[in-house]
Amino acid sequence: MSDFPPLPLRRVKTGALERRFTLVKAGVVAGARLAVASAGSLFAEAGTRQEVRRDALSRQAEYLVDELGKLKGSIVKIGQMMALYGEHFLSPEVTQALHKLNDSTTALAWEAIETVLKDELGDRLLDLEVSPEPLGAASLGQVHRARRRRDGRELCLKIQYPGVADAVDSDLDLVTHLMRLSRLVPQTREFEDWLEEVRHMMHREVNYPLELETTRRFHDLLQNDKRFIVPEVFPEYSTEHVLCTSYEPGLSINHPDVLALPQERRNALALAALDLCAREIFLWGEIQTDPNFGNYLIHIDPTTGQDRLVCLDFGAVRDFPPDLINLARGLTEAAFDRDMPLMLQAMQGFGFFDQMSLQGRERFARLLFLAIEPFARPEDVDSSFLDDQGNYLWAMSQLHKRTMAMAARTATHVSFSAPPKELMFVSRKLMGAYTFMTVIDAKIQARALLLPYVNAWRQQRTQS
Repeated sequence: MSDFPPLPLRRVKTGALERRFTLVKAGVVAGARLAVASAGSLFAEAGTRQEVRRDALSRQAEYLVDELGKLKGSIVKIGQMMALYGEHFLSPEVTQALHKLNDSTTALAWEAIETVLKDELGDRLLDLEVSPEPLGAASLGQVHRARRRRDGRELCLKIQYPGVADAVDSDLDLVTHLMRLSRLVPQTREFEDWLEEVRHMMHREVNYPLELETTRRFHDLLQNDKRFIVPEVFPEYSTEHVLCTSYEPGLSINHPDVLALPQERRNALALAALDLCAREIFLWGEIQTDPNFGNYLIHIDPTTGQDRLVCLDFGAVRDFPPDLINLARGLTEAAFDRDMPLMLQAMQGFGFFDQMSLQGRERFARLLFLAIEPFARPEDVDSSFLDDQGNYLWAMSQLHKRTMAMAARTATHVSFSAPPKELMFVSRKLMGAYTFMTVIDAKIQARALLLPYVNAWRQQRTQS
């Protein structure tokens, strides 16, 4: 293996013909291999036949993911979204393979990035001194640090790769065609609807003017809360393909210096993160649906000890329709007090729940009771997950893993269609937050944090 870092890319291949040729070829090969493997197992025993098929499916999915990863651009992001939100449509073998798509990629050469900046900003670029070394590179673009010449203000430029936005639709069509050729996806109306949601999410990801406005809105909402930092936006240096914000330094959530913070300071960060989730659901109806840890940094203040959560990348923020955000609030209220009758009442009138049997709805309710365990009354929590002061031990509880395991068991016992996409977003959001709690080894009492939000919702619900 070479000791030298990979050379920067000169361009991102976004041409439809070159990408189509690669993917169609891969799909045909994978589909043929799977057909051969399936034919070879026809005369095997049922158990063996199923095992052979799963193994073949896994190997073909791995092969296809390797091919997707070579193409960069929106292809990688599409694959990641399919892995994150496609568990109700794709087999475990396929989602497991897609999870291996790495968003961290080789950077585009500075010459190519500089050309983008000149084309997008024109003479405005003369105001800035931009570092040629990227702070980070991903599938859709990369980030460079900059300094405004007149006052030394530290800025951050998020620069979209040329042609990526225009390739979203063709790339999604190619990936879908590839997976159909490979026999990896169902031919159902629900799957088609879900694909359209992926398309919508991808277009939001590359819509920098929309992200600028969303970042501005969250900055305004949180600017007076010293627990959070949201970058300031600079429209004068932003375009369709460049987003300029203030540069906000911080450490990754799993950085050794963060994990070495005293317990009370890590607990304060945990409570801040949970409070942000509660505000998004109960106050704003807008949720940052991407659970990626890269969207958050920790700003450590060695002087005052007032550590702050730096919130980044608002391209995945979604606003929810009132009926579904109220459903999420109602389910949370019922789970908060483990109130089964109230939970069943909150489920009424929604097709996803109405199609279930009573037993199915009760199973789903018990899943939600588990998911809200850290906010439950102490007597409703396994004592092994609490310390002597009644603090919930996130790392000890492994709640995110237990919840996902119970969700899988529930799905096998309950006959239902895919849940509304908004509920999938909320569940992924919570699992991301819960994983954060586990990583920093939070030991907190969170019931008091959620109680005011639940009470306010109860008052609103009874008055309406």
